[in-house]
Amino acid sequence: MLPWLILAVVVGVLDQVTKQLVLANLYRGEVIPVTGFFDLVLVFNTGAAFSFLAEHGGWQRWFFTVLALGISAWLLALMHHHRHEKLLPAAFALIIGGALGNVYDRLVHGAVVDFLHFHYAGWSWPAFNLADSAITVGVVMMLWGQLFGPAASDPPRPGAPS
Repeated sequence: MLPWLILAVVVGVLDQVTKQLVLANLYRGEVIPVTGFFDLVLVFNTGAAFSFLAEHGGWQRWFFTVLALGISAWLLALMHHHRHEKLLPAAFALIIGGALGNVYDRLVHGAVVDFLHFHYAGWSWPAFNLADSAITVGVVMMLWGQLFGPAASDPPRPGAPS
């Protein structure tokens, strides 16, 4: 289980390093075009994904912090349960590392630091960060592992044919 915990820490640290670089070099709302479809920006998201609940007076900061900590604890338990596998614990580690990176932002900055902005032909994806990317990849891996993972690694149910 230690390698997966290390992965979670690495994700959280890389997330914070990238955010510190952005905070040190951009001012709020600044846009630095990188390509015709990608910009670096500095925005603070007080809500969740897609700024969900961002304009609700501040209670959501604590709600999403507690939610992320609770989900991280649950995923740690699942990580221990699936410790002999590879895909699911890696997925859990990515989600935990990303969640804790965003929790740190909420506690220190009062909002999540977002800086990656993709857009094309008038369409715009909300800005996000490395933690959000790790969470997304982790969720996709978790779903893949649950849907298509090796069922042979699960212990047989009592009374089920062998």
